[in-house]
Amino acid sequence: MSKDLLLAIDNGTQSVRALLFDPSGELIAKSRIALDGYVVAQPGWHEHDALEFWGKAAGACAQLWTQRPDLRDRVAGVVATTQRATVVNVGADGLPLRPAITWLDQRKATSLPPVPAIWRAIFRLAGAGDDIAYYQREAESNWIASCQPDVWKRTQKYLLLSGYLTYRLTGRYVDSTGSQVGFVPFDFKKLGWASKSDWKWQALGLEPGMLPELVPPGTIVGEITPAAAADTGIAAGTPVIAGAADKACEVLGAGCTNASTGCLSYGTTATINVASQRYIEVTPLFPPYPSALPGCYDLEVQIFRGYWMVSWFKEQFGHLERTAAVDGVQPEKLFDDLVAAVPPGAMGLMLQPYWSPGLRMPEAKGAIVGFGDVHTRAHLYRAILEGLAYALREGKERIEKRSGVRIRELRICGGGSQSDAAMQLTSDIFGLPASRPHVYETSGLGAAIDAAVGLKFHSGFDAAVSAMTRTERTFEPDPQHRAMYDALYARVYTKLYDRLKPLYEAIREITGYPPPA
Repeated sequence: MSKDLLLAIDNGTQSVRALLFDPSGELIAKSRIALDGYVVAQPGWHEHDALEFWGKAAGACAQLWTQRPDLRDRVAGVVATTQRATVVNVGADGLPLRPAITWLDQRKATSLPPVPAIWRAIFRLAGAGDDIAYYQREAESNWIASCQPDVWKRTQKYLLLSGYLTYRLTGRYVDSTGSQVGFVPFDFKKLGWASKSDWKWQALGLEPGMLPELVPPGTIVGEITPAAAADTGIAAGTPVIAGAADKACEVLGAGCTNASTGCLSYGTTATINVASQRYIEVTPLFPPYPSALPGCYDLEVQIFRGYWMVSWFKEQFGHLERTAAVDGVQPEKLFDDLVAAVPPGAMGLMLQPYWSPGLRMPEAKGAIVGFGDVHTRAHLYRAILEGLAYALREGKERIEKRSGVRIRELRICGGGSQSDAAMQLTSDIFGLPASRPHVYETSGLGAAIDAAVGLKFHSGFDAAVSAMTRTERTFEPDPQHRAMYDALYARVYTKLYDRLKPLYEAIREITGYPPPA
């Protein structure tokens, strides 16, 4: 029997999926296990048992073979892609010392290691004097070192979730450069660990021996160990290939390999990305993320709590649709009908989706303006979708300004891409054709592309992307809708933040929320 399938393990935020792709990018089989074991021990904390991350990943693989036992012996290689910036402390025995701190965690360190004065001076001269302290307060390593010193003392390896899963699969401490997103001493420009003189080592209190070896995406990093084979059902000795973080793999899986094609992700965090061979800081002093393409970068703008707002709306106001789902009616169609019941522009209801503040806008809050007695929950739902698209259009324009390359088309991924209404209004607001990839599991497909190149199923990344990615449907902008959206964007949306900023600052001063970063 030929080994012609690629197994991608996609450990996202909401679930772990085991996905089997063929060399043409077709999804042959899939299993999914929900991740519902997150623990919020205190407000702002967000953790998950690291052993359970592995258990769910292994369980998704085992479930796949239960469903399709005929496919197990056809697996040629395994690749993992994971949620970004989730950290695992590993002891001398290779076992986690504490729960993984996830990317959603908001705790802040109060005891910070000293940083050489020369670096503090350099940041002050660059007009970013507070950035080092912000970076240190946000770093999980500093919180663990100061609040759980016994755990920190026993930490032999400090890994991102991607590195931890690779260790469980291969027994080797190795990770992909394409997965290095988070508070680790990574040189984003050179795509490797920072030089020993770099300020990040001192700022994070880390030593080189605590970190894994790094390799580019598409590199064979080891093979499935007998222990991993027993847990997952994958044949021992199967090659394991380096992938990249889930967003990076999503960009690749959507077929976005140049700066003229924007990849929108309508997920928990909404993002717009373009792939670039040049190192470009879309926001000064904020580096681009490493790509799933070796030696490349993803220029990204994020809207935190992006499509989380859609989930929030459905939870708070979507009772009718959720009840209908119990009766066998697809809720997605009903929510699309809700959007279609309202004209473009939502009768002037405008939403600014700054539900989570950041370093550059620490006082920011969300806003909904323009309410009138005509507005219903349908208008609010459409305003949420339009507000997210406005914010991502603003990100597109920032990327274009910094890169000098015009974005001419969009590929849209994530849960929101399954909504025809969201696809159409995004095309209208951007004034660009917006395409839905042929598979929903684009992050898994991007990881599979890395594996396909590593195993030489294709001659290189260009050939692999050409063979394995394509679009299912393209939405073209409606000229009338586009004209209305252009006016609302230019004359209302782009002015909202500056007009409301003084009020946000007053709210923060009076109530203390949001707290200082």
